[in-house]
Amino acid sequence: MPYADLRQFLERLEAEGQLVRIKEPVQAEPDLSSIGRAAANLEQAPAVLVENIKGYYQKVALNVHGSWANHALMFELPKDMPVKEQFMEISRRWDNFPVPVRRVSSSPVKEIKHHEQINLFELMPLFRVNKFDGGFYLSKAAVVSRDPEDQDNFHKQNVGIYRIQVKGKDLLGIQVLPFHDIAIHLRKAEERNQPLPVAIAVGNDPVLTFVASTPMAYEESEYEMAGALRGEPFEVIKAETSNLDVPAGAELILEGEILPRRRSPEGPFGEFPGSYSGVRMQAEVKIHTVTHRVDPIFENLYLGVPWTEIDYLQALNTSIPLYKQIKASMPEVVAVNAMYTHGIGVIISTNCRFGGYGKAVAMRLLSTPHGMPYSKIIIVVDDFVDPFNLEQVMWALTTKVRPDKDVILIHNAPGMPLDPSSDPPGMHTKLIIDATTPVPPDVVSREVELVDTPAKTALWEKILKELHRNKKGGSM
Repeated sequence: MPYADLRQFLERLEAEGQLVRIKEPVQAEPDLSSIGRAAANLEQAPAVLVENIKGYYQKVALNVHGSWANHALMFELPKDMPVKEQFMEISRRWDNFPVPVRRVSSSPVKEIKHHEQINLFELMPLFRVNKFDGGFYLSKAAVVSRDPEDQDNFHKQNVGIYRIQVKGKDLLGIQVLPFHDIAIHLRKAEERNQPLPVAIAVGNDPVLTFVASTPMAYEESEYEMAGALRGEPFEVIKAETSNLDVPAGAELILEGEILPRRRSPEGPFGEFPGSYSGVRMQAEVKIHTVTHRVDPIFENLYLGVPWTEIDYLQALNTSIPLYKQIKASMPEVVAVNAMYTHGIGVIISTNCRFGGYGKAVAMRLLSTPHGMPYSKIIIVVDDFVDPFNLEQVMWALTTKVRPDKDVILIHNAPGMPLDPSSDPPGMHTKLIIDATTPVPPDVVSREVELVDTPAKTALWEKILKELHRNKKGGSM
């Protein structure tokens, strides 16, 4: 990769015309959240680096992952590469997992160290992501923890992104849901009535952020997956006060402990479904050590009514694991589009081996670790339908579906508690729509011959694309 950390990636974006710098002074509130929302509203939205925030010396990076152009550049792909092609390329790299990490003994993130009188309000330019949030939030920080029963096992170390509320100068609230890997770590620590050491990395290599948002298996290393996707070992360094491995390229590291058997109100918070989540009793983190670079860049993420940066960040890293898991037992599956609200909505394209196969594919999705709690509406289409092209998907829905036989409801199933339509939170009815062409032994009531694509279409697509890019007025 031509970049090693967030700073170098911002330079890469700027060279490609995908970074905007704001040098004029702005207020932390409401300007920073407004900038994040405004950037997300733009087509091929750029990242934004805010350089002058009143009352703070740090810069703030927003919308780093917030467009398909930025997403492609993160993987050193052409910034105009279509989504399905990005899916296929990342899926190919996925198979290079694992790539062992590279351990380093020094890093810029250790340049400045704080061991006493920690005050997070001075160390970070904090702001509410949305107006009615219960406080300041870190919405894009990577949390590192280890299995307390197997502390020396690198592969039982988790790197995940969880929402974090700043509650005091050295106190945080963290949302730990039962299906998160960190929840397993916390449960084991609390069974011993012991604190759980954590390290919270802010301002990370964008590929690590991508992977930390990915639903991976318990003993799969996010660092080794980041190496696979980057095509080179990911660099880590030991934390100051524990055996945790932290990203060497981070801007800032908060080290502390989740306090055992202690819960306090956390929230509300404007969440990825585009609504506030309400207040819940969540775990607390006591911070005792902070290390950071000189003049650290604070990175945060705006999330609200889709699409915003989080929808790009969690799009393909949700789609590809589901694709791999389903395809392992159902090789006819061509692609999985789980880009909608972190996989609450999923579109799967597949060839059907026999009648009812589309419905079986959907049920396989609902048995995966992520699909079981998250996925609520599943649409299955034929292999020749691009699941990332909503125009084609709507064509399949409107011409292939017989509602009396192709629509299925599964009641009283697990659901995502942040989905405001789940009732009670964490329970839901699943909807499967089979929009595939019937094959025997299903009844094929009438033969349908599809219209073929004209023979030289691909050639003319290339010619027209080049003409459009060069703006030659349509002449050859």
